[in-house]
Amino acid sequence: MFEVKGATFEIGGKPLLQPIEHTFEQGKIFGLLGHNGSGKSTLIKLLAQQQPISAGAIHFDQRPLDDWGHREFARQVAYLPQHLPSAENLTGRELVGFGRYPWHGLLGRHTHKDKAAIERAIALTHTEAFADRLVDTLSGGERQRVWLAMLLAQGSRFLLLDEPLAALDIAHQIEVLELTRTLCDELGLGVIIVLHDINMAARYCDELLALHSGRLLAHGTPEKMMHAATLKAIYGLPMQVIDRPGGRSRIAIAE
Repeated sequence: MFEVKGATFEIGGKPLLQPIEHTFEQGKIFGLLGHNGSGKSTLIKLLAQQQPISAGAIHFDQRPLDDWGHREFARQVAYLPQHLPSAENLTGRELVGFGRYPWHGLLGRHTHKDKAAIERAIALTHTEAFADRLVDTLSGGERQRVWLAMLLAQGSRFLLLDEPLAALDIAHQIEVLELTRTLCDELGLGVIIVLHDINMAARYCDELLALHSGRLLAHGTPEKMMHAATLKAIYGLPMQVIDRPGGRSRIAIAE
């Protein structure tokens, strides 16, 4: 698990993330919510070892993040940044194969175990049809599924996803979140995901954390968070909350 103990982040004396306390357990999906600039991506980058904390501490498996080597950490935690690196001239299978880097480096040859992990990741994400196609020719949703397959090929226990739905249409957003929910449930993965749509977050996440101006404003289950007063504090807009037909998660509508 991740344990965040008063972690902060600042640049040039300007705080971007105020002290935060929270525990992220394996086997759940945690949704990070809030306006742009609220601290969501900053927090997930701290968890992913992409930038150092300014004060406080973050532990993973009861060890400070600084004690983890990058490749050792990547065997446990996989990170998908908001702005994806270029996959020019790579097929889907080749991209997924990069997920094996933490186990043997960039120059190591794939063993039978590596190849099995790659094929398993492709099967779990149902990306067989894209395995031999160039990634740049895929649609946004197809591309995101291949990137998720690459993360699974790492064999990690946690997935950190920074706005994976950006620029996707509604159908592909649901497709990616359905897949993420299935992977969490079937493999027992921990998932921390930055989202903007409160209704999507409430439908697919086990716990929501709302940040505002670098502070953790509220957190809890979707049932706890989906109330008009809480949502107004998060988004600064009056919102009506209604029950979804069929008794599933509630729906928020801006008034």
